[in-house]
This record gives sequence, C-alpha cells and structure tokens, in this order.
Amino acid sequence: MALAVGGVVLYGVHTVRASFPVVSGELTVDGLTAPVTVIRDDLGIPQLYAEGLEDLFAAQGYVHAQDRFWEMDVRRHITAGRLSEMFGESQVTTDSFLRTLGWRRVAEQELPMLSARSRRILDAYASGVNAYLADHRGDRLSLEYAVLGLQNPDYQPEPWTPADSVSWLKALAWDLRGNMEDEVYRSIMSASVGVEQTEKLFPPYPFAEHRPIVTTGAVVNGVFDAGNEATSGSKGASAHIPSEAVGALQRLRASTDGLTRWLGPTGPGIGSNSWAISGDKTETGRPLLANDPHLAPMMPSIWYQAGLHCTVQTVDCDYDVAGWSMAGLPGIFIGHNDTIAWGFTNLGPDVTDLVLEKVDGDSYLVDGKDVAFTTREEIIEVAGGEPVVITVRETIDGPIVSDVAGIDTYGAVGADAPVPAPGSVPSGSVPSGSGTSGSASAGSPVPRGEAYGVALRWTALQPAPTFDAFDLLNTARTWEQFRTAAAKLSVPAQNLLYADVAGNIGYQAPGRIPIREGYDGKWPVPGWDSAYQWRGTLAFESLPSVLNPSEGWIVTANQAVIGPPYPFFLTDDWAYGARSQRIVDLIEESTAGGARVDAERMREIQMDAHNELAAFLAPRLVELPTTELTAPAVALLDGWDAQQTADSAPAAYFNAVWRQLVHRMFDAAADEELIYASGGDRYWQVIENVWDTPGDFWWDDKTISGIQTRDETLEAALGAAAEELTAIQGDDPSEWSWGSLHTLELENQTLGTSGIGPIEWLFNRGPIETAGGESTVNATGWTPKNGYTVDWVPSMRQVIDLADFDASTWVNLTGASGHAFNPHYDDQIEAWRTGAQFPWTFSRDQIEVGAVDTLVLQPRE
Repeated sequence: MALAVGGVVLYGVHTVRASFPVVSGELTVDGLTAPVTVIRDDLGIPQLYAEGLEDLFAAQGYVHAQDRFWEMDVRRHITAGRLSEMFGESQVTTDSFLRTLGWRRVAEQELPMLSARSRRILDAYASGVNAYLADHRGDRLSLEYAVLGLQNPDYQPEPWTPADSVSWLKALAWDLRGNMEDEVYRSIMSASVGVEQTEKLFPPYPFAEHRPIVTTGAVVNGVFDAGNEATSGSKGASAHIPSEAVGALQRLRASTDGLTRWLGPTGPGIGSNSWAISGDKTETGRPLLANDPHLAPMMPSIWYQAGLHCTVQTVDCDYDVAGWSMAGLPGIFIGHNDTIAWGFTNLGPDVTDLVLEKVDGDSYLVDGKDVAFTTREEIIEVAGGEPVVITVRETIDGPIVSDVAGIDTYGAVGADAPVPAPGSVPSGSVPSGSGTSGSASAGSPVPRGEAYGVALRWTALQPAPTFDAFDLLNTARTWEQFRTAAAKLSVPAQNLLYADVAGNIGYQAPGRIPIREGYDGKWPVPGWDSAYQWRGTLAFESLPSVLNPSEGWIVTANQAVIGPPYPFFLTDDWAYGARSQRIVDLIEESTAGGARVDAERMREIQMDAHNELAAFLAPRLVELPTTELTAPAVALLDGWDAQQTADSAPAAYFNAVWRQLVHRMFDAAADEELIYASGGDRYWQVIENVWDTPGDFWWDDKTISGIQTRDETLEAALGAAAEELTAIQGDDPSEWSWGSLHTLELENQTLGTSGIGPIEWLFNRGPIETAGGESTVNATGWTPKNGYTVDWVPSMRQVIDLADFDASTWVNLTGASGHAFNPHYDDQIEAWRTGAQFPWTFSRDQIEVGAVDTLVLQPRE
C-alpha cells in the first residue's frame, strides 16, 4: 500500500469523481424487459418503480452496484474466505478460518432449497449487478479499485452470483450468533479463578427488576399461547470442562479475533432496540414502531435505504415496500410496506456449542470408538504470493475451528488430560480434572496424542431456505402472513416486532433453536460422549409470540424473551435488561394518566443516555473518603442524573472510574489478551449482587498484591480515574467532557485501516464526539480494555407512523453512497449524532415532490 500515497495524488479529484454513478436521465441496461424509474431524494436515497418482479430486482442490483459495489465485492470475499485474493498474504489466517467454517459451501447448498420465486429474485438481482459491471471497470467502479490496483494490478471483479448474496446471511448469523464468546470466557476464566467464582460473573437474569419481552403464556399441546398460564420446565444443567482444554479454546479465540476487522466486534454489546406502541396510547390513534439495530460502525454504513415498488400490484409483482436493505442482498431487511411495519433486534438464542474433541491423528473419539475425520482440501489464492493449501477436518459436531489459529499441534493442551469417562451421560458438571461425568464412575484419563480440539456445532452450518423469509416478509399484509415469513427465518434468529395499519402490534420469536437434553449450552461439551448431541430443534409454533398485549406496547432490547416457567431452553446469556427496562419506564412515564405518545417522543427515547449502573453506584461513591485529588472529581457525581450527554463532566469521570474497576476486578483475573470484560449490564448486575459483601472475591484489586475489600478497590479506582482525566483533559474537573473521550471513528472497512495518512483521510470520517454508552438506550458501546472509543452503535434509527407512512422518519449512520467525497457519502452523520431524523416519504406523489434526480433504466432493444 505504500505506493498508494503517491497514487492518491496522481489520481486526484478527477478519479474520485469518475466513479460517481449516473443518477438522472436515461441508461440502457441489459436484461430489462420494460423501463424502470429510479427517483432519488436530496439524500440520494432511491425509490425504484417497475412493472415486473424481475425488472424490479434487476434494477435494485444495478443501483446497489452503482453506489456500493466495492462493499459488495469485499463482502463476498469475506464469506467465501477469499480476502487474500484481494489483499495478499496478511489475510491468509482469516481466510483459513472462513474456509474452515465453510459459509460459501453452505450457501451453495441452500440455493436449491429456495422457492422458485426466491431464485427468480436472486437471478434478476445478479443480472442487474452484472449489467453494471459490464460497463464499469477499475476506477470507474470506485476509487478503492484504483488504490487496490497499485498493489494488486491484476485484480478484476468476477460476475455476481446468487450464492454471493445468500452467503452474506452467514456473515450476519456470525455477527449475531449468541453466546460463543461467553462459552470461551467462562472456560478460560474458570481455569484462572475456578467455576464458583466464574459463575458469579453470569448471575441469573433479574426478572423482578427487568421485565422480559413476553410476560405471560404457556406451551399447550406444542403451541405457545400468550393468554395461558405458564408452567415450569427443565432448562438443563451446565457441563463444565477440564481446565486442560483451555489451550484449544485460546486458539479458537485467536482465530475469531481475526474477523473483528471485517465483521466488527461480537459479544454482549451487539444488540438493538425496538418497541411498538398501540394506537390506544398514541396521538394518532394508530401504532408507532421504533427500531435501532446496534452493530459495528462502518464507513459506509451497513445499511442502504431504498424503496421497491411494483407500479401495478399483481399476484406476481406485489412489492410496495421501503426501508433498510444491504448491498448485495435483494429486498428490504427492515422497514414497512403499504400495510405492515417491522423491526428486528437480536434474540440471541444459544445456537452454538463449542465441542471438545479428543483427537488422535486422523481420528477423534465418540463413545469409546475412533471415528475418522471428514477432510477437505482448500486452496487459498494469494495476491502477489504462492497459493496456500489447508486441510479442514470435520467431525459429526462440525468443523475443527481451533486448527486455524497458527498452531500446528495440540501440544499445549497436554497429551494425557483427564476427561469424562467415555459413554457417561450428561449431568450438572464435569469437574476439572475429575475424570467423572455425572453419576458415572470415575474413568481413567484416556491418552490421546493431540488432546483437545474444538469443533463448532452451529445451526447456521446446517442448510436452510432462510432467504425465502425476506420475500415473504416484504410482501406480508397480515399478522398471519408475517408469522409465515418468520417461520422461515432460521438464522440469524431475531426478535420480530410487528405493527399494521389496522392497529395491531405483535411480537414473534423465530429461529432454528436446538434442543439439548440434560445440559445447557453455557460451557463447552465433550464430543466424545454422544449424550451431548442435539435432539432436534424447537417447533416454530412453540416459540413465544404475542399479539396486542394488554399493556398496549411491546419492547424488545435483547432482554430475556420470557420468564423461567417457559419449558424450553432458549439461552441464559441475555442482555440483562438495562436498556429494555429503561425504555419500558419511559413509555410508562409518557403514557401515565392517559397521556399519549407522539413520534417525537419516540425519537427522544431513542437518544436517552441514562446509565443504570451510575444511578446505583454514583450515590455510593460520594460517601467514600476522598483525597485532595479526588474530592473535586467525586463532587461531580453528587446529584448527577446519570445522563451520559456528550458535554457531561460527571459522565466522563464515572466512566473513567468504571474502566478502572473493570480492569482491577475482572480483567486482571485472567489473561487480558485472551478474555476481557465488556463492562456492560451483566457486570452492572455483578456489582449490585456483591455490593453487600465487601470481602467478596470479586472486590479484590487483582492488579496488586494482597487482598483488598470493596471500599479499598473503589477508592483506588477513584484516584486512578482522576489522575487519568487530569492528564487527558486538564486539572479542572468541571471542564471534563464525556464526548471528548467517547469518540466515534468511522473507518472504511478495508483501506481505512491502511496506516497511510492520505488514504485514511480520503475514506474515513471522525473523530465524532458522542453521547450514550454501553447498555444505555443510545447504545454507543465501548470496551474498557480498549479505552473509551465507540465500537458499536445504533447503526440506523427509524420511527414508523402507521397512521401516515409519509410522516415516518429515519436516519442512517453515514449516507447512501459508498463513494468517498460523493455528497451522500457522509451527509447523515451529523443528524445521527444529534438524534435528528429525516422525513421518510412513501407515497409516490410525495416522493415525486421531493425528487432531486430521476433516472430511467431502459431495456436494450
């Protein structure tokens, strides 16, 4: 990339603008059968109008390619494990991991499973992308190709295929995959501090304080009934693992960390907010629906706003929908059509198991017998280098994912690690080094030359026709049709929120969720015992749902879906409900005494920055002894309302104190290079749980010798935080500000991290001072280990008005265009930062009133 510095100067403004798409006039497009009109507003957001289904989706493919093809091209190289073909040997390890997972292979298996209509849509979309590629090469596609050409001059994009689109669903599923990081965290932490102390870091969900999404209901004859009283059921027990297996899990963690650059951080911070309020409680008398998914910040945003409209509604061409698409995927992911609206948040079911495998050469152990690996060879082509060949080993549980962290053997694990006795049955725990499993008699350690490997059992690696869900969702007009679409949404499983023009609001939990017997998925399980195999998946009809609850509103923000009486295990690793309960409290406050909510109040709630932990902890901190250094800083917390606005001095100090506490109490308890605390509401719950036990193990400051009690550790954190902020922001605490610490850098996913100043200047935007924080409604998340910078965000915000779709509003994180210096590359950032939203018109007459550019795509004669 060093050559790119001079290249940027040589290409200059002309090259930057050469790739800007034609957005007005007429263009001839191969494959169309009739004209398609594309109307763009002052934000460059397109609304597409076509006579037929294939023409509509060919046009969407064409427009996506106009604005975002570089993003699409990189995404398909991610999902296929082919990044090295673009970026060279630095990506071989990431490609090796992605090839081992085999996302592309699974997507290709799914294509024949899709409906004929879905295949028509995918084929038409691909034809539109390829029509654009046929007329654009190199820097005519985007500036990124000009820069890439300086390093990799032979690279040319291949034609787009339907599998390229379907594969991206696997990346989304990975981003939202549930509790895999928690399994790794539990295992590595327990090797350091033991199981008992580790369990304290995963306390039970606080149902008494934070209400779940669905509050009533029971499964009767296999069908969930929200109006029935719930009955209790077994959730399964934990299965702890031998400490000797930690080495394999460390290798797995090293592998998954390589994906952070491409797919963003994962774990507890990844979530979303959505809520719907019945017309009985709104100013208009019709429902309002809000949604803001929390994802890794990207430049450009992962979302692409658009509308898809059939000019004449027919059985075959029944699209009249607008909302949030993703470049590379046909259709609308979140939004509304002419009758219903919907939003997504991450349900977070436990759809993965990390499976420990006893490995010996070409085989692994199952029920006392050696079973041969299924193997395949993968050839990774490397730009500027020789191909790399890897061998992927698969078990009945899934691929061995710990193979690809750059370590060739399992020697670090130990050749003779004690393991549960072969053939035993699951039960409460498999104690470290005990050689026992449940009630089975102790077994002798089984010598296996390479010891433990880690396989990934994951529902997303099982082919399913998930893409069918999006066509059905886009064209649903009733609650029943919405649920039919939801039944197809296997993975990623999302909380589906619903509202319609008839006044209904509803919630549905979908997904392919495994059935485990006698154990839960909180800890890695022994693959050598078939008793730990899944026993199928939950029937869709048994999953929680509700239509028109008596409260008159539904809130989903990654909290528990339903309380403990629900008879099936979904997960124990929910978010702990700080965001969701805050939204509930604000809705109840806004509707108290018969008051009604309007759309502006919905937008205000989306920007709420109240910190629940601060409300608990700050009043207690001000009671501690202070020093000359800490006294003026601690005084900031006295009477603070716990709102983390960007200009807040108390928020700056409180979060600096919290960062110190996370490091001293939690991160220093184990190797911080392997595991670290998110600092979110799970840890807030831990603090509340141990508050009245000042000598609890977790109050000890593990960065220094000796044993410290609660107040000693708190006072040390107060002092260190004051020292830090004095060094960064000066010695007047009243001048400190949270926003100047808590900044957002919007980086181009590829070239934005090149380390070359002129390149990064072209593609990146920021720093941007932000309000909010971890586990607040305005969820600008940060990870204490990494400082205060924002690492996940509300990736968009929408408020949909079911009384008048033209009164709806939306805002993207960045802008419609993926072309640096295009006016629409970054024209929504400031509105996003301040909480403003733009009008979201839907009716054609209003769209034409706001039209800035109109392009007609003509078929070739």
